[in-house]
Amino acid sequence: MSEKLYVGVDALLGHTPLVQLKKWATTHNRPDVKVWAKLESFNPGGSAKDRTAAAMVKRAREEGKLHEGTPVVESSSGNLGVALARAAVTHAFEFHCVVDPRANRSTVAYMEALGATVHRVTEPDPETGDWLAARQNRVRELLRTMDGAISFDQYSNEAAFQAHSEGTAAEILEALGHAPDHLFVAVSTTGTVGGCLRTLRDEPTIVTAVDAEGSVLFGGQRSSRCLPGYGAGVVTALSQKIQPDNVTRIAPADAIEAAYSLARTEAILPGASGGAVMAALQQALPELPEGSEVVVVLHDAGNAYLGTMYNQSWVDENVHVGEQA
Repeated sequence: MSEKLYVGVDALLGHTPLVQLKKWATTHNRPDVKVWAKLESFNPGGSAKDRTAAAMVKRAREEGKLHEGTPVVESSSGNLGVALARAAVTHAFEFHCVVDPRANRSTVAYMEALGATVHRVTEPDPETGDWLAARQNRVRELLRTMDGAISFDQYSNEAAFQAHSEGTAAEILEALGHAPDHLFVAVSTTGTVGGCLRTLRDEPTIVTAVDAEGSVLFGGQRSSRCLPGYGAGVVTALSQKIQPDNVTRIAPADAIEAAYSLARTEAILPGASGGAVMAALQQALPELPEGSEVVVVLHDAGNAYLGTMYNQSWVDENVHVGEQA
């Protein structure tokens, strides 16, 4: 069969393009720095979470926990929900996704169009004020009340490490032919950065985890967060197993500004986490040695964010008062 013919959309998973951002680097006065973007939006479901979902489904099937018709309940800010909604179609299980009001409307509609049942939490956790904690509480409640239901628990499932070690990081090394000097990766569950750290542990690459201001990961101080996709209000089990070389925390206004900069120099519209990654790189640029080679992982595209971070009215209402993106 021709290499350009595929049996099922899952055959398109992975091997996402690595694109050089020459105009972006020049615009930011570092034409000597070679910047590559790993475009995870080219996965079938539009994000890096397709890799995580596929790995978790595979492990659950191998362990005998997932069968045709099994109810699966998972918390998601959006992308994993889409990825598992897709997997539920191809593997014939029942998918229930718990979301909070920060999830993009188009992403929720995408899940529902694929047949997922979406459960919306409407109030943050009363003890912590956090939305993720509230979602996890609802997952536990649904697991107690639904016969035979299971959860993959993306926040502790080490299949994510394997997915991004054998997938994302390995593909970067294969494409470049060597390890980059720097890798910038947004964090939430920390599955992507953890997998990359596994593959790059014996390489000279400096790995920077890009977190949100207000996230509690890696010793962060809790505060409100308005953008989904990066940061966490709970210290995930996966995050306790890894230690990136650097942690950079990015405010929402900076993520939005950097997202626009990428869109208007390279015609690449990133999601919120991608904007944060570009902001972190922009902050690091003055200190990078001449001729450095950098890879940034852009987890998704900005299409689902057109009503939020790319909508000035939403920004005015939800980002700090008076702050312009």
